[in-house]
Amino acid sequence: MIEFKLEGEFIPLIQLLKATSLVQSGGEAQTVVEDGLVKYNGKVDFRKRLKVRVGDVIDFMGQKITVI
Repeated sequence: MIEFKLEGEFIPLIQLLKATSLVQSGGEAQTVVEDGLVKYNGKVDFRKRLKVRVGDVIDFMGQKITVI
């Protein structure tokens, strides 16, 4: 599990995937979200501009990111 310390009110989902090094680029992040490979709090979410906040859990390819 990856714990990501949020430095503000929210972080866009695509930026979170890049910041945790689970993807190499913004384009790759957009593709994995569009393809339904990302779960937001247990449910597949296709929103690229999703605002991830403290307490949210992102699941991608077996890796869980907890936002603290």
